[in-house]
Amino acid sequence: MTALQDIPVRTIAGDDAALRDYDGQVRLVVNVASKCGLTPQYEGLEKLYRSYRDRGFSVLGFPANNFMGQEPGSDAEIADFCQLTYDVDFPMFAKISVAGADKHPLYAALIEAQPDAVSAAEGGMREKLKGYGITPNPEPEVLWNFEKFLIGRDGDVVARFAPDIAPEDPALVRAIEQALGE
Repeated sequence: MTALQDIPVRTIAGDDAALRDYDGQVRLVVNVASKCGLTPQYEGLEKLYRSYRDRGFSVLGFPANNFMGQEPGSDAEIADFCQLTYDVDFPMFAKISVAGADKHPLYAALIEAQPDAVSAAEGGMREKLKGYGITPNPEPEVLWNFEKFLIGRDGDVVARFAPDIAPEDPALVRAIEQALGE
């Protein structure tokens, strides 16, 4: 099996990449979407990136169209949207699948490394989706857009946060600060 750091991915501009390109940094890997009710989280993710990048922190955005077609655009359209709407400067990657039979190996490895996600409330996001008539993915699969995996400087996945944990949530900020301090 390929180590998490060596799983090939592509930047949103089409260049070959891997998480190893960010070795020594704390990384927050997020599956993102442009047409989701959670899309405003881009603003908070960019604030996190700008606040901590000088300390060795990166947000890595992976567009995915797995949830109700909420990321229908091409990589170029997604890049334009992120730049023009949210002034996103953190690294973005080519659109991938984060769930289902065609799940990208990166997400298979992230889920295996950290099967449990911290949620804002007991069953919070999962119950909210059910309330909208949406059948959520079974655990431990990615629940929805804007799920977050925190990877420490050593390359180990140290935490996972459900989509209802906003970027400014104290639990996420504490986890980032702790990882930066190690």
